Amino acid sequence: MKKLTAILTAVLMIAFTAVPLKANGLSLNSVGTRALGMGGAFVGLANDGSAIYWNPAGLAGLDSRVYLYGTFIMPNGYYKNGPVDASLVNNVYPAPGLFVNYSLDNMAFGLGVYVPAGIGAEWNTSEFGYPSQANLELMSQIGVINISPAFAYQISENLSLGVAVNVSYAMFDMKQPVMQDVNGDGIPEFFQYDESSDGLGFGATFGLKYNFNPELSFGATVRLASKVSMSGTAKNNLFPALPNFPPAVMPGPGESDFDRDVTWPLWISGGFAYKPNDKLTLVLDAQFSQWSELDELVTEYNDAYWKLAMSVDDGNKFILKWEDKVQIRAGAEYQFSPCFTGRVGYYYDPAPAPDETVNILFPSSTNHVLTGGLTYSTGKVQLEAAAEYLFGAEREVTQGAHNMGGKHLLNVFSFSVGVGYNL
Repeated sequence: MKKLTAILTAVLMIAFTAVPLKANGLSLNSVGTRALGMGGAFVGLANDGSAIYWNPAGLAGLDSRVYLYGTFIMPNGYYKNGPVDASLVNNVYPAPGLFVNYSLDNMAFGLGVYVPAGIGAEWNTSEFGYPSQANLELMSQIGVINISPAFAYQISENLSLGVAVNVSYAMFDMKQPVMQDVNGDGIPEFFQYDESSDGLGFGATFGLKYNFNPELSFGATVRLASKVSMSGTAKNNLFPALPNFPPAVMPGPGESDFDRDVTWPLWISGGFAYKPNDKLTLVLDAQFSQWSELDELVTEYNDAYWKLAMSVDDGNKFILKWEDKVQIRAGAEYQFSPCFTGRVGYYYDPAPAPDETVNILFPSSTNHVLTGGLTYSTGKVQLEAAAEYLFGAEREVTQGAHNMGGKHLLNVFSFSVGVGYNL
């Protein structure tokens, strides 16, 4: 029985690195090139098509427009623990988007297709002591695509309300090595665990925008929690390789389908936009995210062998214990000429994951982020560019049951380009 427990413990370690698809490093403030350049402080301003995401009430009164952009996210970082000194593989993760808005009297209609979350992590397994000839992989990659029809109505000269319906399609891939001595000769063999899943979820965003006067406006947004039902297949070539010593140890199938519900938490945000003169706009936002909804995730395996094996020591549960956090964002926009507008921004992004659940496939850190951008306008066309650098704080954590002890660091550089056309 001790041998069975040891084997299953090694297998169950794969569960402790899987997390839902929206950690703080993955909750993008890069929806829209203009918003990215202003640090994501866009709830009180919301004056382009990306208002569908930030505050759909901002659509009311906008010029009808088509807006296409692409953001490219490049994480870098390290993990250190004893002899392990590993660096993230330098990958680029795209997050494109398309927004169309059309105004008709006091009404406005919009449609957004965009990526609110999308990032990943990949590590060289040889830096963790695995032999290169084993061809093992250690990675995660996620993507969420939202399709959001929206409607806004200008109730009065000062007040507008808006709503967007969010249809989310999520994808998640993860691979991780498994090491176990199955032959009993004291020499471990190496195996590969991987899983791939996708699913649909539905939610809604409600927005309000109030113009106190031509210089000062206030916006508020509530984005409801959305549960996405993920389904996919998990594979582990350790199970078929296990020795046949019934009833304690028996080989099993190398794969199983599974289901897992993942909840994107509620967030509530509010912000102000202030124009002290015709050229300068100042913005300030705060956003509360109810990460505490993500206490644990339960995986339901369809195969009976996997269901039994992965239930040992709650191996079918992803223990997260995340905490509610408030993000603060600030930015400024200055029109240098009728053609050129520049932007700068900053935001503070606290980590929702406590030390006891930090892992290397989805790093979670407290971040200070600097942003900047510009727009060139000519006729009906606007060309936009922006960039941000996320300075992550190093975390040194003690090994626990559901984390990876050691030093963790994540920095992220992102840049975005976009083009808009007034209809």
